[in-house]
Amino acid sequence: MYNQIAANRQKTFILVASFLVLIIAAGYFAAIYWNNFNILFWAVAVSVGMSWGSYFAGDKAILALSGARKIEPDASLSERQAAHLVENLCITAGLPLPQVYLVNDSAPNAFAVGRNPNHASMALTTGLIAKLDKTELEGVIAHELSHIKNYDILLVTVVITLLGIITLLADWMWRGRLFSSRNSREDNNANGILLLVGLVLVILSPIFARLIYFAISRQREYLADASGALLTRYPEGLANALRKLEADKNQLRFANRATAGLYIVDPFKKMNEVAAELWSTHPPLSKRIEALMKMNI
Repeated sequence: MYNQIAANRQKTFILVASFLVLIIAAGYFAAIYWNNFNILFWAVAVSVGMSWGSYFAGDKAILALSGARKIEPDASLSERQAAHLVENLCITAGLPLPQVYLVNDSAPNAFAVGRNPNHASMALTTGLIAKLDKTELEGVIAHELSHIKNYDILLVTVVITLLGIITLLADWMWRGRLFSSRNSREDNNANGILLLVGLVLVILSPIFARLIYFAISRQREYLADASGALLTRYPEGLANALRKLEADKNQLRFANRATAGLYIVDPFKKMNEVAAELWSTHPPLSKRIEALMKMNI
């Protein structure tokens, strides 16, 4: 576990550093092209500001994007019971209590975000609370708490936020709005370069996304499954939950390719097992269930 935590922190540092280099390099070449080094200054400021934002506020942006709301004291009985399960398992695991959120969606799923166990949030869908029994829900919650304890949440939160920023920048450049246009030949050439760079980024963004997700080893899901099962002392609870999640055909309304890797199971549920093995952000559910059932606790 300690090796996993160290590896996640190292990967996060590398990803943030790579993002800084990418944006600053783009600003440097743009400054040379337009002979205006104010561009480089703004590239440095923007890259540092966005990296800071991804670390300190990325979780809030993801929760807002997912339509999550806090479970309040006046929530329904089932929602309050789910929050109590989170609290009880945190006591068992020796973890600070994360903020518990609810996503109003019939698809059963869950995710955790944040930068460390002291600044973490967990979101459960209404479908998850309604369709799982207590032991199954405990298994899912324990899985997400393991992601928090192992600092998986730091890596994934930063990756998703920076990926979203790069995609927005690509769209911005593609629309040719980075600089105001004048009708001179020089400005037309500059806007042509921006459109070309933007087009390349738009085409390559899905590939970048997939490569980034492959960089985040799928082994983290197996580790979170095993850690969660050890926490509850009942692997069958999580295994049964995964079976129900696999059988349920509802897809999350707020899910997108950028945030898919957050969830305990792939929110799109369209891939067969062979395709999932190659392209999904998650290992095949059958293999995760098989590994859980082989655990001897």
